[in-house]
Amino acid sequence: MAKSRKKDSNAISVNRRATFEYHIDTKYEAGIALEGWEVKSIRQSRLSLDEAYIIARKGEIYLIGAHISPLPTASTHIDPDPTRTRKLLLHAREIKKLIGQTTQDSYTMIPLKLIWKNNRVKCIMALAKGKKLHDKRHAIKEKDWQRDSARKYKQLTR
Repeated sequence: MAKSRKKDSNAISVNRRATFEYHIDTKYEAGIALEGWEVKSIRQSRLSLDEAYIIARKGEIYLIGAHISPLPTASTHIDPDPTRTRKLLLHAREIKKLIGQTTQDSYTMIPLKLIWKNNRVKCIMALAKGKKLHDKRHAIKEKDWQRDSARKYKQLTR
């Protein structure tokens, strides 16, 4: 039987390409330093993680490329930048561990999704390694096989 996609009630935006492009190793939860207009836009789901990535700079972790569209009525006194660099908030020992693994073990940091937790926006990020082309082909083949078997099962049970 086909899996129904359950919508995560806390999820704001999900980076669905991340699991296709990368082998996920370890997940972390980080806070995000946001401005007021960004929170208002996120509440309206005007957010995209499609082109987003995470880097380490001067002992801090930053989210780059996440697009938060400003609301036309949210802020009239500032000029909002939809793709500005946003600081991720983690403990110092987690930051050191992440920086060590990204520099030595050829890992990269990617945002998986943004969620609401206790009225705060959190970024679920992961340490990941890039997939090779044959791994992506195998994932597509597996997905097609699952879809076909679910379709055949559905026809048999009618």
